[in-house]
Amino acid sequence: MAQLGVKIHDLELKNPVTVASGTFGFGEEMAQFVDLNKLGGMFVKGLTLKNREGNDYPRMAETASGMLNAVGLQNKGIDYFEDHIYPNIKDYDTHIIANVNGGTIEEYVELTERLNALDRVTAIELNISCPNVKAGGMLFGTSCPSAIAVTEAVRKVYKKTLIVKLSPNVTHIAEFAQAVEGAGADSISLINTLVGMAIDAEKRKPILSTITGGLSGPAIKPVALRMVWQCAKAVKIPIFGIGGIMNATDAIEFLLAGAAAIQVGTANFIDPKISEKIITGIDEYCERHGVKDVNELIGALEI
Repeated sequence: MAQLGVKIHDLELKNPVTVASGTFGFGEEMAQFVDLNKLGGMFVKGLTLKNREGNDYPRMAETASGMLNAVGLQNKGIDYFEDHIYPNIKDYDTHIIANVNGGTIEEYVELTERLNALDRVTAIELNISCPNVKAGGMLFGTSCPSAIAVTEAVRKVYKKTLIVKLSPNVTHIAEFAQAVEGAGADSISLINTLVGMAIDAEKRKPILSTITGGLSGPAIKPVALRMVWQCAKAVKIPIFGIGGIMNATDAIEFLLAGAAAIQVGTANFIDPKISEKIITGIDEYCERHGVKDVNELIGALEI
């Protein structure tokens, strides 16, 4: 077997395969399908300070080679997470990474301070790029000064690994990568979903209650690969690659483009066991190609 461990700042991942926030619940929902202990890490469902009901239904729609979602960060808030979810997931042998959301910088900071106290939450993913919430989200992720401001504010209070999730809905994503790196990010994750919409031609109405939502799945992979490649050339901090990863080959493509690790998202809805299969597939690829250490693949694209 190849050596599959990778390092993201202070995080020692046993392999580069993690699961994306919003596609895997809080982990306990998927434990009957996947051995969570085998994962490199688990990005839990997006958290907010207070309970959020999310957007009105319908808020998901299947599209050609992908899906649209406008869930709107539905969750029961940090109090419920601390009391009812964290105790059930804290003892898994994998990195638990909280996805942090807010409508204001103050909300991001307050939520981050709460997460500082949870020993088994080893990192946070600062979500400044959610395209389907009315407050926060892309408000911060599509403005460089705002992205810098929220990252700097969170950096001042957060003691562990800080990952910033970038929006693809910008003109020059590498500029945002450099901006948050300069503001103190230890790592970046990209891409979040692209803004899209679906229409019911018979009813002449949009399918989603919010009209637009976030497009994910295989349809966005070429865009995601391009953006990971651009950011890998622009920053020195490690990258989590996200976007349409459906199998081990897709994951390896992201590593070659410069990602140090990957997040599996939409594929979890199709095959709940896919993350384990991707770990096995990466190992088999390394064996076929004589790669002794998966780190040899990171950024190894030949141009």
